[in-house]
Amino acid sequence: MYPEDLKYTVEHEWVRTPGESAGAVRIGITDFAQDALGDIVYVQLPETGETVTAGETCGELESTKSVSDIYAPVSGEVVATNDALDATPELVNNDPYAAGWLFEIVPTDASDLDGLLDAAGYQASLS
Repeated sequence: MYPEDLKYTVEHEWVRTPGESAGAVRIGITDFAQDALGDIVYVQLPETGETVTAGETCGELESTKSVSDIYAPVSGEVVATNDALDATPELVNNDPYAAGWLFEIVPTDASDLDGLLDAAGYQASLS
């Protein structure tokens, strides 16, 4: 149900290695999270060049139901954001693992990725 090539957090973010930018990982939210949020109408992402800390809030997703925080799955520098979400935030609902990605980080310490869940671990965390 959840892509095997991704890592996950218990806060429902996914991490794809590598990202499009050199040395970066790509971040998004899971299908479970977008379904729980409902129709996403606004996305606030960290700024390119901003440093984020693993486990801390770095953005928000606003849906017709609520506002939900986005947590950084790893510490590092934000090197890209998905600008398409400014005009079409519903991409997060329609395609959470591809076109609906959120941002990319160059991790400060690549070993941070080792602490993330695999697909089976993430699915188990939902029950």
